[in-house]
Amino acid sequence: MVSPSPLGLDPADLASCVQCGLCLPHCPTWRVSGEEARSPRGRIDAMRDVEWRGAPLDPGFVESMESCVGCRGCETACPSAVPFGRLMDQTRSAMVERADVGYLPRWRRLPYRALTHPGLLRLAAAMVAVAQRAGFAQVLRRRGVPSVPLRNETLSSTGDDVVLVTGCVMDVVQRDVHAAALRVLGAAGVGVALQPSPGCCGALASHAGLSRLGRAQLSGLIDSLPPDVPIVVDSAGCSAQLKEAGHLLDTAAAREVAGRVRDLTEVLADRAEALAQERDVDRPRARVAIQDPCHLRHVQRVHGAVRTALAPFVDVIELDDDGLCCGAGGAFSFERPAEAAKIRERKLASIARSGAPVVASANPGCSMHLAAAGLTVVHPVQLIDDALGRAPD
Repeated sequence: MVSPSPLGLDPADLASCVQCGLCLPHCPTWRVSGEEARSPRGRIDAMRDVEWRGAPLDPGFVESMESCVGCRGCETACPSAVPFGRLMDQTRSAMVERADVGYLPRWRRLPYRALTHPGLLRLAAAMVAVAQRAGFAQVLRRRGVPSVPLRNETLSSTGDDVVLVTGCVMDVVQRDVHAAALRVLGAAGVGVALQPSPGCCGALASHAGLSRLGRAQLSGLIDSLPPDVPIVVDSAGCSAQLKEAGHLLDTAAAREVAGRVRDLTEVLADRAEALAQERDVDRPRARVAIQDPCHLRHVQRVHGAVRTALAPFVDVIELDDDGLCCGAGGAFSFERPAEAAKIRERKLASIARSGAPVVASANPGCSMHLAAAGLTVVHPVQLIDDALGRAPD
């Protein structure tokens, strides 16, 4: 009789890792710890111990899995195409289902569930904004909490050529990015319809192992989107999640939607030449360092679009860290702030060596994590918006 699989992992996926170690330099947690248990191959070996050799899901195993940032930089480096992200998500999901292993207690799951409720997000954002202006800004910044506006501008659809996914957290914290996207796409002659109803793509829940919640959030978002219209997303983590919807939900509807999704930077790259004709020639070219969000570089693998989109407007400065993760990792910087800060130190050093006064990042988690360290971080579309002279003063 075949015993049940404790983690539900595909044996072929587990066997695909040959333990060569080429992933190690690209793993942020291995770089800061030097511990094999915090490397991709070490984590896979621990999964094999549980699946193949009957090892328990003990605190050491849980810590090894929980400490992964989820950047998937190892996948880009791996010559064997090991699906590490899938292995990690499935392992965390299995740990969530096992109440006895102590992973992600129920109280820590509440923020992920709140993402389904826009009213709660707006209330939480308003409370944070008030607290920051009441003298607690530095305390909150040390905890990785971003600056939150007291009021958000009202967004309005400008057409129906594409639909812009406004998401959950980003819509209350970085709505100015959505506003810039509307203006820049408008300058390119693209009419934009806004996401019909508020909703979360489920990325944060899925990466934490709350797979049922993540699928429900993703399914709800997909059901709300109009048919036959290109879908544009200005958050790299969210666009990656939607592009993987077919695999995550395994439905024809999800696969159809996934095929219509494009990250905003891809859309801007396609229109870079036309937008360049609208550039305000009196504005000086800024020197900008590019920080590649991991889900743009390692999952979607379209980070080159950022360079193409920005080249007509700014002087692009490449960092010398080969795209190493900044430590944000979705909710990682909130769940494990000390470790996230250590990972961020390497990114800060690389940015300092570049000499660029401004950093461009196409993901809200990355930009907030870096801004909490005192950097000036903007979305690529905001740089183009400024170069076109369309950004409000």
